[in-house]
Amino acid sequence: MENLFYQLAEIEISYKPKFKVLERPQIDCSNKAYDILMSNWDLDKIELVEEFKIILLNRRNRVLGIVNISQGGMSGTVADPKIIFAVALKACASGIILSHSHPSGESSPSEADIRLTKKLTEAGKLLDLHILDHIIVCADEYYSFKDEGMI
Repeated sequence: MENLFYQLAEIEISYKPKFKVLERPQIDCSNKAYDILMSNWDLDKIELVEEFKIILLNRRNRVLGIVNISQGGMSGTVADPKIIFAVALKACASGIILSHSHPSGESSPSEADIRLTKKLTEAGKLLDLHILDHIIVCADEYYSFKDEGMI
């Protein structure tokens, strides 16, 4: 039998926060989440292209970070569950707030938005990563799945 050696990629996991825990904002309502999102959103693009971002939270709902998941066109973008949960697991997040923009300025969710939210909420339960809200952001308003009883 011949010994074979394979070239394989090494996978390393690390997380290096830049701020102390008490310096991170704490999210206790959708309005606070929307304010944090808007302060980190490229307002020059909010009415041009759809973007999907997540806020990662610790057990006390303090923000670990905001991650840009995808950017699409005017009518959609891809929110890959594998990327969303891989990033959240790497950051040791306990909770996730999903968010995406509607360039149309209409904040109400589409059927695709509702299906995606349900899919990610169910997947999160398996990983003990709670989807706390899904916020659809527009330049002048937002829609919170949690506030509307959809999460």
